[in-house]
Amino acid sequence: MAPPTPSVNALALEQSAVLTRNEHISQIIVTATQMRDIEARIFAAGMPVSALMEKVAGLIARRIQDILGQDCISSRVGILTGPGHNGGDALVVARELHFMGYEVWIYSPFDKLKELTSQHLQYAQSLGIPCYQDIEQLSDCDVLVDGLFGFGLERKITEPIASAINQLNEWGKPIISIDLPSGLHTDTGEVLGTAIRATYTFCLGLWKQGLLQDQALDYVGKVELIDFDIPLADVLAVLGDTPEIKRITRAAALSTLPLPRPPVTHKYKEGHLLLICGSRRYAGGAILTALGARGSGVGMLSIAVPESLKHLLVSHLPEALVIGCPETETGAIAQLQLPDNTDLSSFSAIACGPGLTKDATSIVEEVLTSDRPLILDADGLNILAQLGTIPTLQKRQSATILTPHTGEFSRLFPDVADAKHDRVKAVREASAQSGAVVLLKGARTAIANPQGSVWINPESTPALARGGSGDVLTGLLGGLLAQVVNKEIPIEDIVATAAWWHAQAGILAARERTELGVDAFTLSQYLLGVLNAEGRGGVI
Repeated sequence: MAPPTPSVNALALEQSAVLTRNEHISQIIVTATQMRDIEARIFAAGMPVSALMEKVAGLIARRIQDILGQDCISSRVGILTGPGHNGGDALVVARELHFMGYEVWIYSPFDKLKELTSQHLQYAQSLGIPCYQDIEQLSDCDVLVDGLFGFGLERKITEPIASAINQLNEWGKPIISIDLPSGLHTDTGEVLGTAIRATYTFCLGLWKQGLLQDQALDYVGKVELIDFDIPLADVLAVLGDTPEIKRITRAAALSTLPLPRPPVTHKYKEGHLLLICGSRRYAGGAILTALGARGSGVGMLSIAVPESLKHLLVSHLPEALVIGCPETETGAIAQLQLPDNTDLSSFSAIACGPGLTKDATSIVEEVLTSDRPLILDADGLNILAQLGTIPTLQKRQSATILTPHTGEFSRLFPDVADAKHDRVKAVREASAQSGAVVLLKGARTAIANPQGSVWINPESTPALARGGSGDVLTGLLGGLLAQVVNKEIPIEDIVATAAWWHAQAGILAARERTELGVDAFTLSQYLLGVLNAEGRGGVI
């Protein structure tokens, strides 16, 4: 008797469950300890180590075949094998590529190997695959597969392996690293003496924290996740129902956008943002911040600037309410002069800082006393550091978001972990101490809330390394925050969405204009293009 055909609803539920699991897996980031504990659960449940190694290596071999292409079957592939199970993975890859018809050579410099790894080496040699202890023997290979060290490496690489890695890097050949490039610390991305400079990195099972730290990016190349079907229950048993460190994915970012809007609404229901920015010296900061806010779709935008800038802002943003304020002799805002029957509580959110100069200290002091969600950037942060970050923010009764780059971060939080060494630890400590949501800018922007949850933006572009890019982010973030402040969306989630959206606009602009062609004004014009790409789907 044939099994019953699943109903449409059952199939939809099954597909939904798969998507939910895949979305969870794509977001989760683990440390070496957490990954070790998750694997221990899998093995304790009865999964043989050898079976998992076969599965993982088979996926890697097929992915390598995809990259090399069917026309490159004559390629010589060098396999770099270490003493542990990462080396075992590499040896199974060597065997599979050999059976696919590739010419494979093995570099195995270690005398002592784990038992399973030793067995795979023995079998590879029985197949006639040549094996060498001298790295020079692989100099004629077209591509190299790095399986020297897996996750959990903590000590510096010593000779002779260090010299071999340096030589491999000097050859300039494509290198595919298994799990993470050998020589990188799994959690911090620190180079432990020396490290493989990979062209591709195939991260196994779950994203490793070190791959998403700025200092690792010169070594990891293009990073892909090889999902070998770790049960989500095992992951959550170790990490808890809400993992503390997550990647910002397209789906996660889009889920927080205030779309679709209700059919009956009006401008004030869609958020009213107050920007306080600009000075005679830095007029452009006000314009770029405002353009970022415009791109967010915020319902109403008010911009407080020195009186001398009012006509300039009106010419660029005729739809905004531009508030000219009395100014100091240096051209900074001397005092806020809001419209009649309006005070800071009249707005959904406030963003303050770009272009202000430190002459606007009294303005920052005033907004810090407001009961509105507040974003501080640029000179807003510099003034906050002078006032004393922790004691000043502890007095606030509403949410605060800080958006520093590493220089500003060190001034705001001189006593926390070094942001250049471990961005995740640093941003966590800063948020816990200050009670603010902290967005630490960088190639891999990290966002933390006071409870210790961290979002990491996994993709960006060096095209954003230009003056004014951060101003656009401040405006975009302010506009989004103003639209969702009364909705049940965690503040850090909307901050993560803004970081992702901003980065995707830069990526989209760089594709069309090259990395050198993305000035901050151009960036602001690409914000809506992110949502138009693939419908509402973004560009990744």
